[in-house]
Amino acid sequence: MASSLDVKNIRKDFPALHQEIYGKPLVYFDNAATTQKPRQVIERMIKYYEEENCNIHRGVHYLSQKATEAFENARRNIQQFINAKETHEIIFTKGTTDSVNLVKTSFGEEFLQAGDEVIVSVAEHHSNFVPWQVLSEKKNIPLRIIPVNDKGELIFEEFEKLLNEKTKLLAITHTSNTLGSIVDIKKFIDKAHEHDVVVLIDGAQAVMHKQLDVQELDCDFYCFSGHKMYAPMGGGILYGKEKLLEKMPPFQYGGEMVDQVTIKGTSFNELPFKFEAGTPNVEAILGLDEAIKYLQNIGFDNIAKYEKRLLDYATEKLLKIEGLRILGTSENKASLISFLIGDIHPYDAGTIIDKMGIAVRTGHHCAQPVLDHFEVPGTIRASMVFYNTFEEIDRLVEAIMQVKKMFE
Repeated sequence: MASSLDVKNIRKDFPALHQEIYGKPLVYFDNAATTQKPRQVIERMIKYYEEENCNIHRGVHYLSQKATEAFENARRNIQQFINAKETHEIIFTKGTTDSVNLVKTSFGEEFLQAGDEVIVSVAEHHSNFVPWQVLSEKKNIPLRIIPVNDKGELIFEEFEKLLNEKTKLLAITHTSNTLGSIVDIKKFIDKAHEHDVVVLIDGAQAVMHKQLDVQELDCDFYCFSGHKMYAPMGGGILYGKEKLLEKMPPFQYGGEMVDQVTIKGTSFNELPFKFEAGTPNVEAILGLDEAIKYLQNIGFDNIAKYEKRLLDYATEKLLKIEGLRILGTSENKASLISFLIGDIHPYDAGTIIDKMGIAVRTGHHCAQPVLDHFEVPGTIRASMVFYNTFEEIDRLVEAIMQVKKMFE
């Protein structure tokens, strides 16, 4: 099949793809869990450790100033990448989970009271479900749940019914990590804002597929992780509107986030530093900066078109397999397929598929509530990105046929 991308050359950038598993070339379809890293990102991290390694901020010597400049340049680049209004609206965190918990603690625990209500969806990753469930139990704040339809799409009309004068926060995914459904979050944000509801978006599964513009969306908070978009683990972003971040107290306490410390008391640093206690994961942030440049060089339009073709091809091939069931059939979907093979347990199938050199994810994908809706304990998930190929999809189909043959 022809491609708008030079996938053969792109794959050369990813060292991890060029290895054998059990004597077979690796097919990596676990990208929704974490993506592989291009050589450019790896080399950027090596450069930091070989030439710039130093604790950032406050240091007057050359290495500290050099590392600090690179770190803060990354912040400016990420601000431009997501089109945030201000650089200090970019808070560096460990990842999406860390970002959501920051908002849960510094906004939720500080400003929400007993009787207020929080809305989440049944399709949330546990990272954007459990924190609000814990807050609900801790402060007697009812947690309202947006259901999904049989296609795995959030039901907007049911969301509208949940909104009332007690609703204070909507925490919602941009793209389901289990079903692949892409949510029309602008529609949800606008409706929530009609009721003066603050909106947090979990964008962990979205930012690697499509260009993001937080001002256009008008969300109040947006969270994502570097490691799902070709960057190192341990680095992530919380975007927050300045007016909210200014009011929120620090999430953690220690170095860097303070202004003055005396025996009598402590005053805190300005944004964004009051939310960045301790030594940050500098190399992860520099790697994220490099990964964004890499994606921009390929072009998000090119990525989206190619990944859509991968999804369509894989869907067509899989649906031809007798007894195979796909969960998540939204028309607007990321390049991710969750499926079951007849009555074969996902773990058993995934283990056999792995022995054929193909990496897929099995289990509940940290999204048990939505799988409970479909009355299944787990699925097999194949998630594809722009370095995957149509030939690799064919290999997955062959592996599934072998699984069926073994269990027959």
